[in-house]
Formats: sequence, C-alpha cells, structure tokens
Amino acid sequence: MKHETQQQEAAIVRKVMWRIIPFTFLLYIVSYLDRANIGYAALQMNKELAISSEAFGFISGIFFIGYFLFEVPSNIALAKFGARRWIARILISWGVVAALTASHRAPNSCTYCASCSAWPRRASSPASSST
Repeated sequence: MKHETQQQEAAIVRKVMWRIIPFTFLLYIVSYLDRANIGYAALQMNKELAISSEAFGFISGIFFIGYFLFEVPSNIALAKFGARRWIARILISWGVVAALTASHRAPNSCTYCASCSAWPRRASSPASSST
C-alpha cells in the first residue's frame, strides 16, 4: 500500500513539473515584463501625451494602489471559482486591458487604464501559486 502511494506521488510530481511549472514560469515572466514596461513607456509617453513627471508618478502610484486594493478580493474569488477558471479569467482580462491601453491619448485615460490594469495583474500572483 505504501509503495503504491509513493508511485502515485511521483506521478503527480512529474505531471506538475512538466505541465504546471513551465506555464506558471511563463506567466511570471510576462507579468514581470508587463510591470517593468511602465518605466520604459515613460521615456516616450510623457513627451507624446504631455505628461509631467509628477503626473507620471501619480499614474504609477494608482497602478500599484490597485495592486493593493484587489489582492484580497482576488483571493476570495480564487477560492470561490477555483484556480483553473480564475487563471483563465485573469489571462483574458489581462489581454483585453493590455490591448485597450494602446488606445489612450490623454493623461486622464492613461490614469484610468493604469488603475484598470492592476486588477487582472494583481490576481495573477495568488492564482498562480495556488495551482
């Protein structure tokens, strides 16, 4: 009986190593690049949208305040819907919001996009670590 349990454990660990961990690693890389992208965007975005460095700092702050505000609701929803559905929702929401950020042309819309983009991104960390 103990030998069978060890074999089942080994099979589960192999499955996780080959299916879940590479996907989660890819999500973490994309998440990191997406967060770091706001700093690189400042180089040209400030000039094109006529945003001062103070306004850009405010926009970045709104982005990270959203991270803080949406962490607990995301964990509650993760427990309610399950990791598979929640990660799928995160990726779809993240893609839609990322596509919409290309459409902003004024500082106000940039602030709105930054605050909206924090919701799916914040949810990605707890969901990925619970799978």
